[in-house]
This record gives sequence, structure tokens and C-alpha cells, in this order.
Amino acid sequence: MQTFPAVLLLLSLLLLLLPPPSAAHNITRILAKHPEFSTFNHYLTLTHLAAEINRRETITVCAVDNAAMSDLISKQLPLFTIHNVLSLHVFADYFGSKKLHQITKGSTLTATLFQATGKADGTSGYVNITDLKGGKVEFGAEENDGQPRATYVKSIDEMPYNISVIQISRILTSSEAEAPTPGPTLNVTSLMSKQGCKSFAALIISSGAEDTFTENLDGGLTVFCPSDAVLAAFMPKYKNLTAAGKQSLVLYHGVPVYQSMQTLKSSNGLMNTLATDGASKFDFTVQDDGEDVTLKTKVTTATITGIVVDQEPLIVYKIDKVLLPAELFKPAAAPVAKGKKGEEGAEAPGPDASDADAADQTASDNGSGKLYGSGLVSAVLGLWLVGSGLL
Repeated sequence: MQTFPAVLLLLSLLLLLLPPPSAAHNITRILAKHPEFSTFNHYLTLTHLAAEINRRETITVCAVDNAAMSDLISKQLPLFTIHNVLSLHVFADYFGSKKLHQITKGSTLTATLFQATGKADGTSGYVNITDLKGGKVEFGAEENDGQPRATYVKSIDEMPYNISVIQISRILTSSEAEAPTPGPTLNVTSLMSKQGCKSFAALIISSGAEDTFTENLDGGLTVFCPSDAVLAAFMPKYKNLTAAGKQSLVLYHGVPVYQSMQTLKSSNGLMNTLATDGASKFDFTVQDDGEDVTLKTKVTTATITGIVVDQEPLIVYKIDKVLLPAELFKPAAAPVAKGKKGEEGAEAPGPDASDADAADQTASDNGSGKLYGSGLVSAVLGLWLVGSGLL
């Protein structure tokens, strides 16, 4: 009668010994829980620093409240300059509350994302952290000899040793970070042509969609590019579209925000595109299938096969199929059983119906075998039962 409780005890111990799966952080969601940091949070997204923070494995974010952010906004700096100033508030190391109050020798220099951009000269991309008496901790840009300084206020959220989000009293000032910064001079179609997306870049130009892609670049742009070989096979269908349809199809492959791979994996669900316009949804579903990320329309499913360009605020992914919107192509119909010999009870399925079926099967296959550590548990349990003479 003691065997079953013993087995449960052994299983419990084994599960406790297994390392927990790592959890990705999302700075936007963390700060969204605290309205007093809404302005800081907004500018992290606007400058694309949020995406950079989210894809880093070890990071510290020094947030300031809305009142402190007003001092920065009142300077009316260009957005790219604000990016540099805020990147000075993101450390490439983990500093939780405990570590801040246990700094060796009382002071340390830490590198920031401003230093990582390569725009910072000398020590201008470093921040000096000083642990003072009475539990007070101060922060100052090293190039200004630490003056004026911001002070530690409180810990907002900590995930040791992944991300620490803390509040400091004021914006860190730096003449180097606040220097005028020109915006990026990116040419979407030129970059794509040079990186293996020549055919799709040509379609962007010929369809009249280039201006829309360019206009959305400053605010962030994600492009999904079918390979040249995939487009070559698709061109007969493309040529049958109207001029408006061709432009909508091309715009359907663009998303008006910078989406890193980590962001795509953590934001499964419907995604609007450059073709989305009121009643015309022109959206697709992003789905994280294990190691793969798929883009699923009502007509077909494409898989991201690689990154072609990643230069914020632009990122271009290569995909293995053309994205077909239901607004332009007939959705795949479910197979219907035949009636009398030679008769069918439904119309022929739309384009790429077989692709949709295959994608559904793949998704079903990927859904199995996800019990964390089950193989190890089964093996050890088997050995225990054998050793106990129960098998």
C-alpha cells in the first residue's frame, strides 16, 4: 500500500530537479502595469528601443516617471536623438536592487545601449553607479563626471538575471547623446535587391507601393519577402490581378511596425498590414510553431526561413510562399464527399488548398510531445520500479 505514494514522491522530486524553461521578458508589458511610466514606455516603443530591450538576455532599464520625461520632451529633440538619450538609460548588465546596494568598492562603470550603438565617443556611453551611505544609490553619465546625478527610487520589476526594471529620479544628461542625430538613410528596395529579394523589390516599385513602404519606414517597418524562385512560380497568378489588386498584394507583405523575431514569437495572433484599410482587413495570423514562425492567411500558410535585413527601424524576413489574402484569392474550401458517381457536392478548392491542409497537419504534429521533461521522468521511474522489484 506504500508503493503509490512513494512513486508520487519520486515524481515530485524529479520535477523539482528539472530546470524551469526560460521566460522571455517584454518591457512594454512590464511598464504598462504602471501608468506613471506611460510616457517613458511610449518613447521606448516609438524609438524601437523596446524591441532591442526585449531581444537582449541580460538587461537593466532605468525608467523615469512622466514628470521626469517632461524635462526631456521640452527640449524638442528629434526622435533619433531621443533614442540616443533613452539608450543611455539601458544597461547591458543586470542590476537588481540587491546588487545596487552591494557594489564592490562602492562604485562601478557599466556600458549602455548608447555605447553599443557605436555613436558614443570615449566614455560617453558609460554610466557611473555609486552606492553611497544610508542606502542611497546615484547614477551619472561618465562623460559629465557624473554631474548632475540621478538617484535610485525603487525596483519596478526583477527577473534575475534576465531583466531588472528600476526607477531613477531624473533623466541622465549627456551632451554626446543629445547631439543632433540625422535620421537613417535607408532605401527599402535597394537593400532588399542586394540581399536576395530582387524580384519582390521590383514588384514594390512596379506596383506603385514603394511610397507607402517608404512613408512607414520612420515609424518602423517589417517586410515579408517571398524568394525569387517562389515569385517566379507565382507570376502567372499575379499578372491576372487588377492594378489595385497587385498593389494590395504587395502591401499585404508589409507591417507598419518593427517586429523582431522574438516579438513575432511572443505576439501570436492577427496582424494588420500596410494593405489594411477600414473594412478591408487584409490581415494574417502569426503563429509560433516550435522553432518556426508561420504566417497564416485564410488561403495559404508561409514559413519564415530567414532574416534578409535587420537595420532598425527596418527588418525584412524571407518566406517560402507568397501571402495570399482572402480579399483577392478564394479561401480553401473543406473537401465535400461525392454524391453519385462523377458528381461532386462542392466547388473546386481555391488556390493552395493543399498547402493549407499540409499546414494544419504540421500544426497538429507540432502539438504533440510537449510534456516538459516527460522522457526523463519516464526513464527514471522505470529504473526505480525495476530496482524495487515491481517490474
